Amino acid sequence: MQLKNSVVVLTGAGSGIGRALAQHLARQGAHLALADINTGGLAETARLVAPAGVRVSQHVLDVGSREAVAAFPAEVIAAHGAVDVLINNAGVALMGRFDQTTERDFDWLMDINFNGVVRLTRGFLPLLKQRPAARIVNLSSLFGLVAPSEQSAYSASKFAVRGFSNALRHELEDERSSVGVTVVHPGGVATQIAASARTSDDMSAQEIKARHDLSRKVLKLSPEKAAAIIVRAVERDKPRVLVGWDAVVVSLIERLMPVRYWRLFARAAKAKVAP
Repeated sequence: MQLKNSVVVLTGAGSGIGRALAQHLARQGAHLALADINTGGLAETARLVAPAGVRVSQHVLDVGSREAVAAFPAEVIAAHGAVDVLINNAGVALMGRFDQTTERDFDWLMDINFNGVVRLTRGFLPLLKQRPAARIVNLSSLFGLVAPSEQSAYSASKFAVRGFSNALRHELEDERSSVGVTVVHPGGVATQIAASARTSDDMSAQEIKARHDLSRKVLKLSPEKAAAIIVRAVERDKPRVLVGWDAVVVSLIERLMPVRYWRLFARAAKAKVAP
């Protein structure tokens, strides 16, 4: 995949991995259609990539909105004329056990983390198929490989992204399409997704603080390093990317202990939060 002079659509571009991806892609010479629901964050990312001299368009987008997503491809074509890469990066988190999670919050997360990916892929796939080489990049998670306690909604969405991506890749391979699919499993990347996660009214302040403390201890990899790994994988047409040593190790442990891995991870988590 040649990124120089390509057009990349990137959701969740206003912060974290999305912002780092935008900067890395701009340095590679890719033109960018940046999307995020956060207008201020989106504008700041556009400002940061401006020195690269690539064409940049900004799109305020709620990926959980069916109507907004349906209108988005036409906006990108009007700004850029074509699309070569779609990166479905936008995502949210939800803190708490399943029995603490309301149906409304569960559906809110699924609409953004999974349904948004599916709808954006449906909207852009016909445009991508028009290109001699194109790629869809879907961000799953470490929690799309393993399913920790208190992550029922998030894990469900990220396992769904993983399954959808793999099945779509096989379909496109069967039809000898020019469109490839990459699924990305980031490990502990130091972004604000955990800090900005929705919390249940049933959770105590002590519970919330404990989870935030654990997140700060395990989210260590910089977004810039994560972005470099992802972009390099896209250039090499890799079907799956494990971002960070924690993702590599967890993937291996899950294969060796597909049922009992949680006992090991739970002990490790308790050790990290101990004073």
